[in-house]
Amino acid sequence: MKCVILAGGRGTRISELTKEIPKPMIKICGKPILFHIMKHYSNYGFKDFIIATGYKKNIITNFFKKKITPSWKVNVVDTGKNTMTGGRLKRLEKYLKNETFMLTYGDG
Repeated sequence: MKCVILAGGRGTRISELTKEIPKPMIKICGKPILFHIMKHYSNYGFKDFIIATGYKKNIITNFFKKKITPSWKVNVVDTGKNTMTGGRLKRLEKYLKNETFMLTYGDG
């Protein structure tokens, strides 16, 4: 089953931290929030991820180019800089192919 993670927002409520990086990339214990979310899913056997990016997407894309965990399949998709939640999900339609999937926010 695929895990969709919404990681494209601006993070305006903590703008002092998100001027340089997107909110899901804020580090906790040396790793981005996004990594911790994915690690949690992975612990339950879910390792196929689609990350819907937008704001500062290149930072997320570059992080996953390093092949963080070989057993994870990570697809980073640019869903638009100003796209709202429903629009991001709609733009992922071709990646989901009418499959059942899990959805979460990248800052949870």
